[in-house]
Order: sequence, then C-alpha cells, then structure tokens
Amino acid sequence: MKSFSRHISLTLLLLGTLAAAAPVHAQETFRAGFVNTDRIFREANTAKAAQAKLEQEFSKREKDLVEMGNSLKTASEKFEREAPTMAESQRTARQRQLVDQDREFQRKRREFQEDLSTRKNEELSQVLERANKVVKQVAESEKYDVILQEAVYINPKHDITDKVIKALNASAAAK
Repeated sequence: MKSFSRHISLTLLLLGTLAAAAPVHAQETFRAGFVNTDRIFREANTAKAAQAKLEQEFSKREKDLVEMGNSLKTASEKFEREAPTMAESQRTARQRQLVDQDREFQRKRREFQEDLSTRKNEELSQVLERANKVVKQVAESEKYDVILQEAVYINPKHDITDKVIKALNASAAAK
C-alpha cells in the first residue's frame, strides 16, 4: 500500500512540476453562447406571425371538423335512443350510415392533422433559418467561438436568446 501512495505522490509531484514548467502563453478567451430555440419559436415576432398565418389558413377546416364531429355525435346519440323501436333493416342501415360518416370524419381529421403538421414544419423551418442567420451575425459581431442550441445545462450568463430574438424582431421589422 505504501508503494501505491508513494506512486500517487510522485505522479502528483511530476504533474505539478510540468504545470509550473509549462511556458506561459497569452491566454485566448474562448466565448461560448447558447440559444434556446423553443423560446425563439414562442417569442420571436416571425414565429408569432407564422403561427397566426397557420391559424388563419386552417381555422375554417378546423371549424368544419368540429361541426362534423358534433353532428356525428348527435346522430349517434339519436340512433342510440331510437334503435330499440326501429325495424332490424332500418337499424342496420342507420348503423352502416353512422359507420360511414365516422370513417369519413376520421379520414378528414387525419388529413387535417397531416396538412397542419406539414405546414407547421415548413413555417418553423423558415423561422429557424432566419434565426440561424441572426445567430451567426450575433456570433460574428460579438466574437463568439461557438453557439450551442442543445445542452443539458447552461449557465444563464451564456444564454444569448434575448439578443437573438431582439435582432430577429428588428430584422423582420426592417423587411
């Protein structure tokens, strides 16, 4: 055990000697920054405008889907109330009609969700593209060496999201 602790002591002494003997270089400062893209998507004017554009574009279809769903629910409830007094052939025909309506409703809802998702991705990618240009401008003007978008932990003093949002809003206002 003594030889092991002696070995550790010698290693530490050697490392200390090497550190002290190392030539002193003028230290370059390494600047790192962090950008929270979720905040940009929530707070930047371009992201808000994209969201408003999507809402306007899809609001009528969404309203139609809600009405279709309510109509289907009402028809289904009416069928449940009237089914016991219906003839078998009439009950089967109404069931088939409700199943067809539900299938059509599900198809339209799926198409709506797919279309909305596609358009949302298109709009957000444009916002992200603009934001990345602004991030690069901020990084170059303020001499950052690296800007991160994903991190497990970041010290708030390195967060430049506010600067990016302000610059992004200013560039959008200028256009």
